[in-house]
Amino acid sequence: MNQSIKEYIVSINSAIEKENFGDKPQELYEPIRYIMSLGGKRMRPLLSLLSYQLYKDDLTEVIPASLAVEIFHNFTLMHDDIMDNAPLRRGKQTVHEKWNNPVAILSGDVMLVKAYQQIIQYAPTAKLTEILQKFNQCAIEVCEGQQIDMNFEEQETVHEDDYIEMIRLKTAVLLGFSLEYGGILAMDNEADQALLYQMGVNAGIGFQLMDDLLDVYADQDKFGKQVGGDIIANKKTYLLIKAKELATGKNSLELNQWLKAQDFNKEEKVTAVKSIYDQLNIKKLTEIKMNEYFEKAFKNLEDIDAPAEKKAIIKDFFNYLINREQ
Repeated sequence: MNQSIKEYIVSINSAIEKENFGDKPQELYEPIRYIMSLGGKRMRPLLSLLSYQLYKDDLTEVIPASLAVEIFHNFTLMHDDIMDNAPLRRGKQTVHEKWNNPVAILSGDVMLVKAYQQIIQYAPTAKLTEILQKFNQCAIEVCEGQQIDMNFEEQETVHEDDYIEMIRLKTAVLLGFSLEYGGILAMDNEADQALLYQMGVNAGIGFQLMDDLLDVYADQDKFGKQVGGDIIANKKTYLLIKAKELATGKNSLELNQWLKAQDFNKEEKVTAVKSIYDQLNIKKLTEIKMNEYFEKAFKNLEDIDAPAEKKAIIKDFFNYLINREQ
């Protein structure tokens, strides 16, 4: 990873550590400090810094403003964990498990407000209305994506286009806003700001498809969570959607039997479904689709009017993420 990117991440983590978020009642603010301390890639504030550095060299002013997207992201995680009844987040107890559901809901609500406070306090007054309007649109779309994802659980069939649209909303638009946000803070070129947004959306879709792929094909030691978890849960990922679309005869029959099975051996199910994926060439098809979006993101980056050496830092970071697990 590029040395300057490592330094940006250190600066972001240092700024988060200095944030108190609030004192009393302790039960409201301690869960916020807890989830913000669990780490993660800090990708969203990092993207804001990376787009800002395309145009300006001094990042000290933009670091506090960039925390808004990380606070918002962790707010969505806190509420998603409640909806999913997830016991762990980054290997540690989730907030609703460590405290309880009402505390996690209320602390999450405050985090959303804190994200707005962070923007209002640190973004330039002249650009505040524009930033808040774009942030509002992004926040609404993230919620829409989450609802669509929950709707998919009840649907027998999900089409490929609908799945791509869901991950665009649930995951990718926040990466798009994070890049656009740094661009708005740094300059007034609307064409570049639009390219930054589109680059984040395209990369975000690519990264989610990569995550779907890794859930089935990753090395367990590298992956950090159970390989095959999506298969066990019948999660409608790109791989399952393509398999259902392409499977015929024996493969179709066997796949449907595993999807309907209530009582099963987890390892046996993962092995069987993975074997069907292999026969249908699902891994290759997913890689083609994923790389299509990464290529779009790199083309967006190419078209941005900024120094080549500054753009290379973003390209290197994306390549690092793309190649890290594969």
